[in-house]
Amino acid sequence: MTLEQLRIFIAVAEKQHVTQAARELNLTQSATSAAIAALETRYDVKLFDRIGRGIALTQTGRDFLVEARAVLTRARAAAQVLNDLAGLKRGSLTIAASQTVANYWLPGRIQTFHTAHPGIELRLTIANTGKVALAVHEGSADLGFVEGDVDDASLAISKIGGDSLVVVVGMKHPWVGRSRITPKDMLTTAWVLREQGSGTRSMFEAALRKYGIRFSDLRIALELPSNEAVRAALESGDCATAISDLVVAQSLAAKTLHRVKIDLPRRSFYVLRHKERYASHVEKALIKWLNI
Repeated sequence: MTLEQLRIFIAVAEKQHVTQAARELNLTQSATSAAIAALETRYDVKLFDRIGRGIALTQTGRDFLVEARAVLTRARAAAQVLNDLAGLKRGSLTIAASQTVANYWLPGRIQTFHTAHPGIELRLTIANTGKVALAVHEGSADLGFVEGDVDDASLAISKIGGDSLVVVVGMKHPWVGRSRITPKDMLTTAWVLREQGSGTRSMFEAALRKYGIRFSDLRIALELPSNEAVRAALESGDCATAISDLVVAQSLAAKTLHRVKIDLPRRSFYVLRHKERYASHVEKALIKWLNI
């Protein structure tokens, strides 16, 4: 069994498709199929069921996937230790970040870090807060940056900055003529909000509870999976949203959105790392660069 075979197996298991996995790995379909067949033959097991033109993991395959991921995580950690011997002249770091942090807070900071250390490869994936925490927990990301609360005892969590949650409306909304609203006013309008699991949504729900308002009492017009989608929907309609001030700063300046004041909390951004995993020199250098 080789690390390459494990890498191929994981890709096929995640895609549930040999051709798509081969394309992602930059391998031929025949080489990908051969690697899976070699594992199954060598250990006399069935990792996938061939169902029609598709494939699905067997129970053995599902059990093996957990171990295969763990082995590759340890292999990456071992490679990172060796990279550390060269200081910051080479190395890599996988980062997962929730949308607000990834799109508005982090890019400029990691770009200046890369300029100072061009040999360091930084890989960034974007997901909601819950998925970022899961990526760090499982080891597919070295560091996570989120704007929502995370409850995971295996993760070390540190504050790194923040933003403010604000209520904004489209220019066709009746609140455009108002500078401030009351909590009861929030029950009188339609809302466009982020999906459940996002840090923005969680913060807004917490603010509502402090005002004695049940989220279920709001009139939800749309739930959308990105800040940009929420902003675009608002600019073309007459709904309200609660969103980061970083997201809507340009829209407010261009007067395509209007902010109505209501006391909402300022929120912190957090960096996540697994307590029991090795912290590389690259990881420590980036954290220091961000003044954490």
